[in-house]
Amino acid sequence: MESIVELKDVSKVIKGRTIIDKISFQVNKGEVFGFLGPNGAGKTTTIRMIVGLMGITDGDITIGGFSIKNKFEEAVGHVGAIVENPEMYKFLSGYQNLVHYARMSKGITKRKIEETVELVGLTDRIYDKVKTYSLGMRQRLGLAQCLLHDPEVLILDEPTNGLDPAGIREIRDYLRLLAREKNMAVIVSSHLLSEMEMMCDRIGIIQNGRLIDVQLVQEFVHGTGVTYELEVIPSEQALALLQHNFPGVHATRSRNGISAELPKEEIPNLVKLLVEAEIQVFGIKETAKTLEDRFLEVTSEKEVVRHA
Repeated sequence: MESIVELKDVSKVIKGRTIIDKISFQVNKGEVFGFLGPNGAGKTTTIRMIVGLMGITDGDITIGGFSIKNKFEEAVGHVGAIVENPEMYKFLSGYQNLVHYARMSKGITKRKIEETVELVGLTDRIYDKVKTYSLGMRQRLGLAQCLLHDPEVLILDEPTNGLDPAGIREIRDYLRLLAREKNMAVIVSSHLLSEMEMMCDRIGIIQNGRLIDVQLVQEFVHGTGVTYELEVIPSEQALALLQHNFPGVHATRSRNGISAELPKEEIPNLVKLLVEAEIQVFGIKETAKTLEDRFLEVTSEKEVVRHA
């Protein structure tokens, strides 16, 4: 895949405090890249640097091959962005807002505005005043504003904040559509992990201003092994048996028995050992980890390392 956004050892220092510490990653055309982290981790600061709203202390950011530092206009010309909340003129209609923003870029025709309105699903309400719009409709109008000049990169900071489940699903579907059909690079920051899992191709996790990891969503969620839930009695004896015969395998007590990360081909061997030890086995099922589970695992591991 072709890279279009690249951060190289980007740092931000404010009043002697390092807010962003040597972050490096790249985003490819045609993918939805999720930028995850708790509030205060540095997501919005990084996005502000990408779009030029905040200066870079060290490192560089290139968009479409142009440096934000040296070729700012050429770089941001590739970008459409909403940082935090989309701000509109509420006394104007949605259409009048888009016409106003269209004047800031060359070559945006009336037909282009109509196509963009249809894409984001606002055709029926585009001539109503923005003050009558719901939050979800304002988000869609903001998305339309970002797309008017056909950007190659779309950057959205917490785009689903305050939306109901239907609105969240709409935004998610729009972003997947843009990445797939327009070959657009979409960067989305959020702390709503379940939504990011369904929306993104890859994720980058930021914590305390440092980039912890960048991986494909599926690889990150499943990690190196599959987790199996074993409903067994007595669970204490089963756990001890498993740990003795499978050293290095991560296993813990669970509500109904034990939980273990081990290769699928080892399950028959484990069952045989449990039965021979007269441990009752009532069921075994594969359990998929959520992005939230892995996120908490990884961030807690990094915190332990840092404080060790």
